[in-house]
Amino acid sequence: MLLLQWLTALHIAFMVAWFAGIFYLPRIFVYHAESNEPIVHAQLKVMERRLLYFVTPFAVLTIVFGVAIIGIYGMDWFRLSTWLHIKIALVLLLVGYHLYCFKLLADFKADRNTRSGRWFRVFNEAPVILLFAIVILAVLKP
Repeated sequence: MLLLQWLTALHIAFMVAWFAGIFYLPRIFVYHAESNEPIVHAQLKVMERRLLYFVTPFAVLTIVFGVAIIGIYGMDWFRLSTWLHIKIALVLLLVGYHLYCFKLLADFKADRNTRSGRWFRVFNEAPVILLFAIVILAVLKP
């Protein structure tokens, strides 16, 4: 039981850290897309790269601890937990979002971004929606 509590605490802590970064990165993209100043672009490129590479291990650890929790509960529990299947699908969407941020980072690095600040503002909302859905599923287990 104590192991499960530790795994759950670590899963939640790394999830919070991951989401903090994944919320802030698109905001930096907004500033980058809206700026015309080369010196600002240079600074934002450094910030974007550092932030994305900083939060990526949090994403990995969130998933590792989540899988460990599933392992403790067992496959019978997993098969019967439809809510968890939906949660995993949403987490996979979030992973896809995270990986897409690497593509956006590469576009900014090569000065080939074609998206507007408005697009990045909308893009920034996707993880918020995923967070609400994932937390509701994890807490309510409908």
